[in-house]
Amino acid sequence: MTVAREIRIEGVVQGVGFRPFVFRLASEFGIKGWVLNSSEGVTIWAEAEEEVIKGFYREILAHPPKLAMIVNHSIKPRELKGYDHFFIKHSERSDHKDVIISPDVSVCDDCYQEIMDPNDRRYHYPFTNCTNCGPRFTIIMDVPYDRDKTTMRDFPMCPDCAREFEDPMFRRFHAQPNCCPKCGPQVTLRDLEGNVYPGFGHEFIKEGKILAVKGLGGFHLVCDATNRESVAALRKRKIREFKPFAVMCKDLEVVKRYCHLSPQEAELLESPAHPIVILKRRRLDDLPPEIAPGIHTLGVMLPYTPLHHLLFAEGLEILVMTSANISDDPLIIDNDEALKKLKGIADYFLMHNRKIYNRCDDSVTAVVGGEVQIYRRARGYVPLPVDLPVDPPAVILACGGDLKSTFCMTKGRGAYLSQHLGDINHYGNYQQFLYTIPRFEKMLDVKPEIVVYDLHPDYMATRWAKALKGLRKIGVQHHQAHMASCLAENQVTEPALGVVCDGTGYGLDGAIWGFEFFAGTVDKLERMAHLAYIPLPGEITIKHPSRMAFTYLYEIFGDAGLQYARKYLTALPSEEQQVLVKQLENRFNTVLTSSCGRLFDAVSALLGVCTRVQYEGQAAIELETQADITDAVPYSFDFNTATYPYTLGVRSTFQEILEDLQQNIPISIIAGRFHSTIAEMIIKVLERMRKDTGLSVVALSGGVFQNRLLYLLLIRRLAEQGFEVLSHRKVPTNDGGLSLGQVYIASEVIRKDVSCHSIEDIKN
Repeated sequence: MTVAREIRIEGVVQGVGFRPFVFRLASEFGIKGWVLNSSEGVTIWAEAEEEVIKGFYREILAHPPKLAMIVNHSIKPRELKGYDHFFIKHSERSDHKDVIISPDVSVCDDCYQEIMDPNDRRYHYPFTNCTNCGPRFTIIMDVPYDRDKTTMRDFPMCPDCAREFEDPMFRRFHAQPNCCPKCGPQVTLRDLEGNVYPGFGHEFIKEGKILAVKGLGGFHLVCDATNRESVAALRKRKIREFKPFAVMCKDLEVVKRYCHLSPQEAELLESPAHPIVILKRRRLDDLPPEIAPGIHTLGVMLPYTPLHHLLFAEGLEILVMTSANISDDPLIIDNDEALKKLKGIADYFLMHNRKIYNRCDDSVTAVVGGEVQIYRRARGYVPLPVDLPVDPPAVILACGGDLKSTFCMTKGRGAYLSQHLGDINHYGNYQQFLYTIPRFEKMLDVKPEIVVYDLHPDYMATRWAKALKGLRKIGVQHHQAHMASCLAENQVTEPALGVVCDGTGYGLDGAIWGFEFFAGTVDKLERMAHLAYIPLPGEITIKHPSRMAFTYLYEIFGDAGLQYARKYLTALPSEEQQVLVKQLENRFNTVLTSSCGRLFDAVSALLGVCTRVQYEGQAAIELETQADITDAVPYSFDFNTATYPYTLGVRSTFQEILEDLQQNIPISIIAGRFHSTIAEMIIKVLERMRKDTGLSVVALSGGVFQNRLLYLLLIRRLAEQGFEVLSHRKVPTNDGGLSLGQVYIASEVIRKDVSCHSIEDIKN
């Protein structure tokens, strides 16, 4: 008996070949009816015998297109209409939007073969794509995902492309960015004087010139990574003295030549996201030292667009590929802006005339202990949602922090994090924050009812949130949000222990926290221990680790500390040391801190590893690079349980470090012992917390846990001690994941209708 059923599929189901997949599957099963894209997802009308439709439905769910992500699905009985064939209906709009936009996807093998085939009509065409690859998030302006709602609306398809677009048996069926050299975007290679050149600029790169190249989500600055003069010039022109440059390699064989590469790292490099992957270098003398000064790793990615593939010709195999921005401003996406702002940096400009609607930087990842960790979540991952453990009782907008900023917006159980927005203390990034929020509202078809912010009163995002009218506002403590972020992505609702180690976070007592231990559920996290407070003499200290080292020496050892400082802190002028003494004695322009990041800074400077910071975390990164943890015996430390919260003291730690320095113990050994000490501190505190609470599940969060040596040492030791360790895999452990934790805490506070002393709750 023939019956009719309506099937609804929600998730990432548009722009990924879902309708042609359904069309072909319907033909195999003998189904009559239709398939339709709408603002709510994909709707299928199926008429056949009931068992046939059940098999058809099971196959859709079991083997969808590889880029699809099914979030919700349903099947309902309907009145038979008697269709005599199966067809694809045109997209419909409704007032309800449930489509999840796909991230940008790296070029697929089929399209790559076409652009490399001299007999193909898309030979060397840099905008070749199909339903399995190409731009998505960066070009979309609205849903449903149709061409007229993307920046490809400026390029009407030629008859050949239109035929491909309308053929349900072809992989370009309804590939919205479909185009060819006749009808699609075009590239132009030019200089600042307006002179236009043929090709893609290979000859200029080989000459040592710097190109500004417009990609998917913005411009990159590009040069030959083997040319030291070119790399040094780029670093000088961009005023970026130490921060590592990312590189793009022609293929995996080139990657293996320069870096150690595990099968999992290779898989990550070749995944649809094609992120930057942090890899360990094989040798430090195979590339110019200016590529990544002071560290033994390299940020590597593979070509992810046809244009990138076409840059590798005439012997070019590895290119510097760094974001084209000035200082910490947003990534440049506009041609005229690039010509204006990159004057004096780039020698030539490889531009195209397809507009970028959503700016999106490259994602940064690593494989640590067999698990993928995301350090910067952007291209290839955004705007895919992270599922929350519970359904929020309202639409929530969480504003994140100010550094490595992301915001998070909820729809149902889905938490949608924005792309990496950078430091929104910078005007351009703040403006990006402001205009990206309404774009997410439009894309998700939601209006926030709750806004959540960090408790730091000087954060730009906090000031903006607190100035909003008509919304309930909830302030969440920084480190509690970190812990909650880890619990959220691990789907934990039960009580747990947490360790949060980072550089800066505003504490409930007005101090700057950063080495914190919590226990409880997300709506009621109790601070059980922390690093003992020490004065932070002005924000300038964050950029000058020698000042932090001096502070520890003077606060711990008094006048004897001055002798140590004169001997080991030679980068800190004696006049500045005298000023610091007065500043510390009078507590002038100081704030108390328990920051783990500042402790790493102090030790790094004391050992002479890094005394001046040019990018966030530099002192700790270079200290990790130096460290040898082979048989590293921890230094002594103080664990004070006589007061509550418990405190960790480092007087004996510094005393023993100084003894090692006096005995000329290698810096690598001292750095390794320090890493081992931090791990031992955490373990000892957690053992006491487990005794107090009976809990053994531990969430690790905060930027310090991007330190691979510390992280791997710690999770191994915690496992040996019987702890269950939770860490980040879906969102960054740094402040890039903060907004997810803010959402989770606010959701639970509202859902349970509880009051919490660590939450600022303003009900309008």
